[in-house]
Amino acid sequence: MSRQDGGTPGIPETQGDGAATGGSTGDATGGSTARSAGGPAGAPAGARRGRPRSEGVERAVFDAVGGLLDEGVPLAELSIERIARTAGVGKATIYRRWTGKEELFVDLLRSMEPPDPVLSGTSVRGDLVILLESMRERGVAKRTSSLLHNAFAQMQLYPRLWEVYHHTVIEPRRRLSLDTVRRGMEQGEIRDDLDIEFVNDLLTGPLLLRTVIRPGASLEPGLAERVVDTVMEGLRPRD
Repeated sequence: MSRQDGGTPGIPETQGDGAATGGSTGDATGGSTARSAGGPAGAPAGARRGRPRSEGVERAVFDAVGGLLDEGVPLAELSIERIARTAGVGKATIYRRWTGKEELFVDLLRSMEPPDPVLSGTSVRGDLVILLESMRERGVAKRTSSLLHNAFAQMQLYPRLWEVYHHTVIEPRRRLSLDTVRRGMEQGEIRDDLDIEFVNDLLTGPLLLRTVIRPGASLEPGLAERVVDTVMEGLRPRD
């Protein structure tokens, strides 16, 4: 027996509903390769005839979820069955790409956020600026996209979904930042007598403060450079 459209309150909904097993899932950390192909990104959900071609399935599903969220449908009521019907695809088609709603939503959020930065691997100061600028850009995106803001606000109400996002998105970004700080210590650009986590907090703290705790605070261009240069001035190795 399949679940009803509304599903049960909360997010958990894993492989079931007669879904096919053994299919590949989307890459939650980088998105699946199908994202760049497919139907128009701005097409209204539910406006398609028949089932889209395979290369457009991911875009169709993302458009369907985005359209439903824009209509005010809570995440808790977005069952795989409802998403599939709105996108014009079968439930098994969705389960071949994602194991459940958690992975699907995380992949959708990544598709709406600015892409993760590529570091040069040469200048530690330059790479730290790139990392903090990426944080600033994501903060601006959340302020300017009502869909992104709404999705994040709702996501934090569901611990399981937030855990998946934290594990697949936030932690890899954090490790990248910690590795950059560690490289700065090894190359003599940052004092090596300090805790790496503490130094990373000093650098990322101002951006987190302005994007999470004080969402109305300024995120002006040049903020990343100003934070990095100010913090690193106090972190220079002592003679």
